[in-house]
Amino acid sequence: MRRRKIVTALLVFVMAVTAMTCFIVIPASASEETAVVKSGSTGATVKKIQQLLKNQGFYTGAVDGIYGSKTVAAVKAYQKRFGLTVDGIVGTKTAAYMGISLSDNSSSSGYSSSDLYLLARLVNGEARGEPYTGQVAVAAVVLNRVKSASFPNTVSGVIYQSNAFTSVSDGQINLAPSESAKKAAQDAMNGWDPTGGCLYFYNPATSTSKWIWSRTVVVKIGKHNFAL
Repeated sequence: MRRRKIVTALLVFVMAVTAMTCFIVIPASASEETAVVKSGSTGATVKKIQQLLKNQGFYTGAVDGIYGSKTVAAVKAYQKRFGLTVDGIVGTKTAAYMGISLSDNSSSSGYSSSDLYLLARLVNGEARGEPYTGQVAVAAVVLNRVKSASFPNTVSGVIYQSNAFTSVSDGQINLAPSESAKKAAQDAMNGWDPTGGCLYFYNPATSTSKWIWSRTVVVKIGKHNFAL
């Protein structure tokens, strides 16, 4: 009889514990939460967003790090232009298109994962079908511009500078990058520069710019000339 009571008590205890676990809520870790920058946000990331939008002509307000109504409107215009969800919020996808990191995830090279993805999209748009070395070379040109005092000092600033790259103008930058483009971008960020410091590249068979022909050509890789 005593043994039966003990067994019964154990069963009741197990059932109670099981019932309790149904109501336990396990909070998501910070890495699982979706970071967003939106109306009311402030800080350095907001300044980066405002400056990028200003460089591209979407924003005319002050770069003050305050995410107000003008910034919301500018973000919406940017999202509409690039086929993103038009909500005025810079979430993961919009930030990736901008090339802006929403968290401190910079690599040892000083570039973020968002920089890498944006650079890979540029490589895919400009050098798709080119030999691998030519893809790395295109990525290197972007990074050389980042380091040059004559150009914006961020990857997104260089890529989205007005009339800088055909793939931005014709929308090819919006295509998902190939694995080859991703690897080429990473190799360039790791220091490989097949161009020897060039700041320009162009296809001599299709280029109509008289100015670009005045630049000193250092090397030709695939269909592109790389120049200083």
